[in-house]
Amino acid sequence: MRKFVSAILFSLSTTGAIAAGAGEIPRPIIECGGSFSSFVDRMKDLAVSRGTDRATVDRFFAPVRFDQRTINADRAQGIFNSGFIDFSRKLISQYRIDNGRAKLNQYKSVFDTIQSRYGVSRGVLVAFWAFETDFGAFQGDFNTLNSLMTLSHDCRRPGIFQPQVLAALELYKKDDFSPTNTTGAWAGEIGMVQMLPRDILESGIDGDGDGHVSLKTSATDALLSGANMLRKLGWRANEPWIQEVTLPKGFDYSKTGTHTKMSVRQWAAMGVQARNGNLASGNVNASVVVPQGHRGPAFITYPNFDVYFEWNQSFTYVMTAAYFATRLEGAPVYNAGNPTGPLSGNQMKALQRKLQARGHDVGKVDGILGAKTRLAVQREQARLGLVPDAWPTTELLNKL
Repeated sequence: MRKFVSAILFSLSTTGAIAAGAGEIPRPIIECGGSFSSFVDRMKDLAVSRGTDRATVDRFFAPVRFDQRTINADRAQGIFNSGFIDFSRKLISQYRIDNGRAKLNQYKSVFDTIQSRYGVSRGVLVAFWAFETDFGAFQGDFNTLNSLMTLSHDCRRPGIFQPQVLAALELYKKDDFSPTNTTGAWAGEIGMVQMLPRDILESGIDGDGDGHVSLKTSATDALLSGANMLRKLGWRANEPWIQEVTLPKGFDYSKTGTHTKMSVRQWAAMGVQARNGNLASGNVNASVVVPQGHRGPAFITYPNFDVYFEWNQSFTYVMTAAYFATRLEGAPVYNAGNPTGPLSGNQMKALQRKLQARGHDVGKVDGILGAKTRLAVQREQARLGLVPDAWPTTELLNKL
């Protein structure tokens, strides 16, 4: 089960989320396609033009090979259509809870350093560590350079991967990357918390003092590097990220969703209460989210929650990782309530087409409940007199 879930998470990684269509795809640096050997020559010329000597470039690219298995993995990405409750229950196993808490104790001094230096809470990093690679047990077995070059050559999204090849070259020059031995996920992520080469180059930390940034073998390096990356992505030091809340009867669900920001003081005035502990400072802007509708659990999300989407663009993954971090730090199991299950992929596509027909921008009709589809659902629910909680149901589908 753990290996299966890890495979799912590789396809939901930051690059995987972009590959699936979330976010703006950058333009390629050089022409993609054509014969692979000619493309390798173009990449070598590019590297030399960027300042690396020809001999180093030749050594770096010498073993590179086209990897059909990478293409197969890329094309095999399925529609991710699980609801938050089912997904979180699959990922937050007792094994991960027990192991996560053991890691908190084992690396206490590292987490103390992270807290003081970056202000990133320890549960946040352990949750990523658990979900991305099961604490380093399943880091992926794809040759990283072959995968990055194959995806750079493929004309589907070369602009994402070509800069990663150049970053891997810079890591190679620092003796922190091996063209033959560095392995990871099919989309090029490396190490215990699955970072891309450019992220390692920009945020990597030699935490254990051995002179190298080794995210595959050094938990200290991986954790410090992950924390540094979160800080650079905008993490606000020593602030919360998510908290379960209770909502009063008659609550205005049209205000829910990450697109609506109000101060904690305003939410409290509407009757939002922390299920455990206290809400954050009243001046902090926050959102209230009900990931599986008004019959399911409810959370208040703070500015740091938005940083999660810079790491991974899947809403369900982000919700699960953020919530699991609070569990590791003592939060209770959420109140699941009695929500309806998710629509099937075909039902979601039918819903998206109906929403499009009514003038809503849902992006691509792909069967995925993304941010645009959630917003369109919420607006149609309000128009039809349904609870506007942005959770699509068969009732809404039928009414449309």
